[in-house]
Amino acid sequence: MTKADLINAVAKTTKLSKRAAGDAVDATFGNLARSIRKDKRAQVPGFGTFTVRSRKARKGRNPQTGDVIRIKASKTVGFKPAPGLKKGL
Repeated sequence: MTKADLINAVAKTTKLSKRAAGDAVDATFGNLARSIRKDKRAQVPGFGTFTVRSRKARKGRNPQTGDVIRIKASKTVGFKPAPGLKKGL
């Protein structure tokens, strides 16, 4: 599903205009992102939990040359689905 598909679905189910639905989708994801940055976690009941996860530094390989390279430690966002969502898959 693309962002445009999501906006169309929200507009159709809520009887909002596409512009209002787009603003609602943008606000929702913006607030989720702010929550993850601030609290390192965002929970949406019935959907799942987003958490910040740390990746250790590791060695990788350049696929073109085969040289060993060092990949820096980084942070990423992980997602754990709620039990109800997981059952429906």
